[in-house]
Amino acid sequence: MSQNRLTKEAREHALERLRASVSPGQELDVLIIGGGITGAGIALDAASRGLKTAIVESQDWASGTSSRSSKLIHGGLRYLQMLDFKLVIEALTERDLLLTEIAPHLVRPIPFLYPLRHRVWERLFVGAGIALYDTLATIRRGRRALPWHRHLTRSQVSAVFPDLSASAAVGAIQYWDANVDDARYVVTVLRTAADYGAQAASRTKVIEISKNELGHVNGAVLEDLETGETFPVRAHHVISSTGVWTEESQELAGEKGGLKVLASKGIHIVVPRESIAGEVGLILQTKSSVLFVIPWSRYWVIGTTDTPWNEDLENPTANAKDIEYVINEANSVLERPISLDDVLGTWAGLRPLLQPGTKEGTSSAKVSREHTVASPVQGLTVIAGGKFTTYRVMAKDAVDFALKNITGANPSITKTLPLTGAAPVKIDNLQSDIDLFGWDAAMVDHLLHRFGSNIQDIIELCRADQELAMPLAEAPAYLRAEIVYAITHEGALHLEDIMARRTRMIYEYKLEARAALPEIAKIAAEQLNWSKKRLAAEIASYSMTAEADSKAALEPNDQSASIVRSEAPSVVKMTG
Repeated sequence: MSQNRLTKEAREHALERLRASVSPGQELDVLIIGGGITGAGIALDAASRGLKTAIVESQDWASGTSSRSSKLIHGGLRYLQMLDFKLVIEALTERDLLLTEIAPHLVRPIPFLYPLRHRVWERLFVGAGIALYDTLATIRRGRRALPWHRHLTRSQVSAVFPDLSASAAVGAIQYWDANVDDARYVVTVLRTAADYGAQAASRTKVIEISKNELGHVNGAVLEDLETGETFPVRAHHVISSTGVWTEESQELAGEKGGLKVLASKGIHIVVPRESIAGEVGLILQTKSSVLFVIPWSRYWVIGTTDTPWNEDLENPTANAKDIEYVINEANSVLERPISLDDVLGTWAGLRPLLQPGTKEGTSSAKVSREHTVASPVQGLTVIAGGKFTTYRVMAKDAVDFALKNITGANPSITKTLPLTGAAPVKIDNLQSDIDLFGWDAAMVDHLLHRFGSNIQDIIELCRADQELAMPLAEAPAYLRAEIVYAITHEGALHLEDIMARRTRMIYEYKLEARAALPEIAKIAAEQLNWSKKRLAAEIASYSMTAEADSKAALEPNDQSASIVRSEAPSVVKMTG
């Protein structure tokens, strides 16, 4: 079985290593603040260079923006309209690396249609743009990762997307990008970093960035949010990758300057696959944003919006106006309209957009997505901006920047470093186990897309206890073994971690999959040795959070939705 595990015990070991860093000669080389995709990428980049590395996150891994994206790995077709060729080339290069070398098990190709409403000029204009997009992707050396685009007639469009309204398109251009389960990707990067010696501690908050007598940053003061313990940490470099919390993180070092970001909210809705007849995705240009209709397993993901968010950064939420907007925009091109009754769930995320000036008067839709690295005070490196697809480049830039004064520092190797699970899988070698457990082709595909070659770990769990090979009674898309694995390999400490990020049941099933809670909670309790009191508290905490999310989605605006969402308590501490 794979050794790169994130567990409760591994977290405790990481905290012990952090405590020990105050002893002479035990200082960390790099302490990373923020456990989203950029922080995880920095941890892997630094650890794989041989640096003594630790990463802390105040919530669960990927609990912020990095679990609430559009689930796309793409070059940013719309950035061609802004003539941002550098960003597009960079993103396309990274997209293809993820598809072919770094994470082919987690990142999968997906075709999209760009509907055309005009027969001649639009086909020429849009076709030229998408042709350029495809051409820019060939700049990278090596085999081409995705097929070339192609022009479709109206009848060809109907064949691949029957529910695209006749009035919405006279034809289309089909091009390719890729999709990813963002939260799983973050955890996989962290597990790979752990393989290289990185220490990882979730639910661990930085309450102060410390300085030496010269005023240089030399570490931090941490709080273990599961126990309330506080303790100091020493590190030669502190790297902050906290997204929309960038300004707050800088202030922990007593710095008012540095990078500024604008929080822009994007929401998505989930509807069953049978609600829309189609085999490919759609990209639609709206008046205020780009709308994607994305086929994903048993459902469709539809979004997104792009509006300023001025409420609680920890718990952004969709409101009724947001949901209505997405439904209406989708219905403008669908033959069979969808309704609120079709919506299984929603999520809202905050994009950390670099802010060129003051907050007043800044339009989030026009802020560049390129990242920036800065050092507001010696010893502290801050990175902000960027996009999920280019996380590896961002991580490399942040570590390079932090180590710029270190002679002989090892260069980054992540460009050729596959993530755990990326090894090729021969189904024939698994067939006897597949037959034994009675898994159909859909379940095998599900497991391969989630675990890649680490499917062998799932098989080992099921061999040891064949009940784990059974689907969950109220969430049959998942095996019981996947709940165990979330705890024994992927660092889940709470029910919310399992429901919202190790799986996506929170929006894949009606009522946030609360019907599946008793079975899942029982499995978690056995793995984490919860008392009856703790078990009841975990179920109550998740149920209240789910209920608050549901109620918030009925509110007319951000302010009232945020107030309703804030009524749910934070997850219970890890006691009992």
